[in-house]
Amino acid sequence: MRVSRGIAALAVALPLLAACGEAEEPGPSMSTLTTALESGTFTKVDFVAKTDADAVAADYSDLTGNLFGKLGAPDVSATKPTFTGEGTDSAKSTLTWAWGLPGGRWTYESEVELRKTGEKWEFVWEPTVVAPALAEGRSLHVETVHQQRGEIRSTSGATLVADRPVVTVGIDKTLIDPVAAPAAARDVAAIVGINPKRYAKRVKAAGDKAFVEALSIRKPMMTKAKAAEIAKIKGAAMLNRTLPLGPTKEFASPVVGIVGEVTAEMMKKKPGTYLPGDLAGLSGLQARYDGQLRGKPGLQVAVLGDEGEVLKKLYSTDPIDGKPLAVTLDARLQKSAEKILKRVEPESALVAIRPSDGAVLVAANGADNKMNLATFGQAAPGSTFKAATTLAMLRKGLSPKSQVKCPAKATIDGKTFKNDSWYPQSGLGEITLAHAVAESCNTAMVGAADEIGHAEIASAAASLGFGIDRDAGFASYFGQIPEPAGETEHAADLIGQGKVLASPLVMASVIGSIQAGHTVVPNLVEGQVAKPSGVEPLAAAEADQLRTIFRGVVTDGTGRGLADVPGKPVIAKTGTAEFDRNGKRLTHTWMIAAQGDLAVAVYVDEGENGASTSGPLVEAFLRMANER
Repeated sequence: MRVSRGIAALAVALPLLAACGEAEEPGPSMSTLTTALESGTFTKVDFVAKTDADAVAADYSDLTGNLFGKLGAPDVSATKPTFTGEGTDSAKSTLTWAWGLPGGRWTYESEVELRKTGEKWEFVWEPTVVAPALAEGRSLHVETVHQQRGEIRSTSGATLVADRPVVTVGIDKTLIDPVAAPAAARDVAAIVGINPKRYAKRVKAAGDKAFVEALSIRKPMMTKAKAAEIAKIKGAAMLNRTLPLGPTKEFASPVVGIVGEVTAEMMKKKPGTYLPGDLAGLSGLQARYDGQLRGKPGLQVAVLGDEGEVLKKLYSTDPIDGKPLAVTLDARLQKSAEKILKRVEPESALVAIRPSDGAVLVAANGADNKMNLATFGQAAPGSTFKAATTLAMLRKGLSPKSQVKCPAKATIDGKTFKNDSWYPQSGLGEITLAHAVAESCNTAMVGAADEIGHAEIASAAASLGFGIDRDAGFASYFGQIPEPAGETEHAADLIGQGKVLASPLVMASVIGSIQAGHTVVPNLVEGQVAKPSGVEPLAAAEADQLRTIFRGVVTDGTGRGLADVPGKPVIAKTGTAEFDRNGKRLTHTWMIAAQGDLAVAVYVDEGENGASTSGPLVEAFLRMANER
């Protein structure tokens, strides 16, 4: 049977109370009661009159409202029963309740009455047992008072990521038969463009009263036609809310990250920090600096009436707003870079830094990237790594005008190295080091393998900011040049193949270091600059020679496409790195360039070569950057 609120005669057997005015210890029966209140299950409580324990549990569930779902189970303890009135057939015990909250606990007391019937003591059930303020038709309800999440701003103070209006589309399982919910979920998924099978699975697994989010859509992008389609689906719901978003959908998304409802894994990892439904950073900077950005939500526990109206507030805490995070991104340059990459079909990335102080101005990823390639990608840099090889050769006493040999082929320990198919015949033979770099002669570089050891190439790379791992305060990869397995691999390292790996971030640092004349340490988050130690400084004379050599790439070499870019002189280097994928020989393409106080690296996962694939993207970016 269904137990109504205010039931007065639900009983549990208790030990006889002492005749001296104070009952005996609560004993097993009182602990059984408190255990039942903590679990919400009363099947082990010894009720008399064959009262339905399931009905008691249902009544208790109504009285506690959403507290179990939001706060978890309470801790309940009981005092020894004491006699009440003149006789010895009634007693009472004080219950102490403690509900866990993020960063604290909400505690209060209530009373339970005991009555003697025959030789047994019975537990009297009333709504006030759960909380003194409860009465017939009332229930407890906890509500989060949302705080203002901190904005992500540029170091100049401009707002980059802030709360913006969205329409959250999902399935409200209270509006549909649970059996029909998965089919409705697939229909919704098809409209908003997410995986129907996965979304239907999530909806099926959710509770019968859950709202399962499909996707949050920026309000300006929610067309009337799309809203009308969604509205026709039974069980579908659209909620107006705000979420921390950048000025565009793509804006540095993999780097900045996203904000969403906390996951079960997050709640388990940080117990007592979150409540179900709380918003938190799930990836990128939003996750890394969630403690700063998130602040702390407030809570309000209230007594609700029959119509859900608030009758009395029992407990409340004020929200604490999050603090802003300052980053070096330039909104104009970032959006322009992302616009440029939109026309690139393969995965791609563009990073731009300010060489004078290492500020990361752009960290753009292609629209179809599966991961954050801009700052955390790992691919062979090809001939762009010749910047490090050239520095190592300068440190061996060569100069831009020194003569080096550039044969059509070079054999190292049985492995034959060749120049790229487009390498000009006029560039073969004895040529200057500057000419070898300008036309990107592979054989000239691998020919230096006997003179330049692994330690020397690694040291030269480090002077340009390459290969020095550190925590920069954001997801970043600074490249690797591990000890080679043999002479062939060492030779391959000198042309950016072998086991050398780089990210666009670190390659922008390499050309930026040449432009600035010192080792550039890229930084994105204000106050988070981790300078590497033990790195041989880039000498002023070395930087001058490198700028001369890499200016020649633009005036007389593979970077000729940048020769007419307006503004200050441009230095650059192209790169192509072969790799195998699904049985096919393909090429990564690169170009790094610097102009004035701007250094840029562009990477395309699959292309023809650095000059023809990545070069036009660099040119477009530099031309756009010059427009003010």
